[in-house]
Amino acid sequence: MATVTEHQVTSEIYADEGIAVGAPRAGGYVTTKFYFKCPLAPGEGKQLEQLEQDSDGDLVVERRNREEVIRIEHSASTSLRMVGLQVWRGALLLADWAVHCGPSLLRGATVLELGAGTGLTSIVAAMHAKEVVSTDVDLGGILDLIKANAALNRDVVKAKFTVLGLDFFAEQWSPEVQGKLKEVSLVFAADVIYDVDLTEAFVRTLLKVMSVPPKKTLFFALEKRYVFTTDDFESVAPVYEHFVSYLEHCRPKSWTIEQIPLDFPQYFRYERVKQLVLWKIAS
Repeated sequence: MATVTEHQVTSEIYADEGIAVGAPRAGGYVTTKFYFKCPLAPGEGKQLEQLEQDSDGDLVVERRNREEVIRIEHSASTSLRMVGLQVWRGALLLADWAVHCGPSLLRGATVLELGAGTGLTSIVAAMHAKEVVSTDVDLGGILDLIKANAALNRDVVKAKFTVLGLDFFAEQWSPEVQGKLKEVSLVFAADVIYDVDLTEAFVRTLLKVMSVPPKKTLFFALEKRYVFTTDDFESVAPVYEHFVSYLEHCRPKSWTIEQIPLDFPQYFRYERVKQLVLWKIAS
């Protein structure tokens, strides 16, 4: 679980093996290097004439990876309200999924990320997508942080990269957001719920986003947070359970919902704990 000191919350990911957290700088931000293995495209790393053929005359594709790094500026600790200024495991799970699917999922797509936080997953999506619209609440410098991190990783950001404010609690969104929704086909979100009010606001946001044509597919990752209750003498994940029940109550029956097995390769260095889950919702 995250550690809490004087109302400050610190992501447990900074203690995971293989994550290189830099020293704090003026302004309270640190820069962390997130290393990951990026699958080589068929033929990459060898010239076409150097590739071997099998007995049927087909090219033998090398299943090798190259190591890449994404540098992310973030806060080392925050209040609960500003946890988006940190990196959490769900973002890395979703980033793993984006790397795993690669161009087959992202090529030609306009991707919307909700509650993008530091922008890590948006940056990974921007390796293959046509455009990434990275959104979060315009609070505490989060939008400027996403822009700074996109600029810091300009070598891996290949897509058009747009940063916009989007508040789950707002009744209306800006014309820019409403216009982009008409282009979006994929929606990403990770670690965006941590209390009942925010959970319900997130579900209402999904209902609005997914109702705008064209049809959209959401990939949502999070780490279930367990607490021990003296009433039942067992550990429960109340926020996650409320999300599941509220979503089921509100969702259109035409939506298809499935939980994706976490048996795909891990590309980023972090601990893929059993509490992590990845959902797919299609409108």
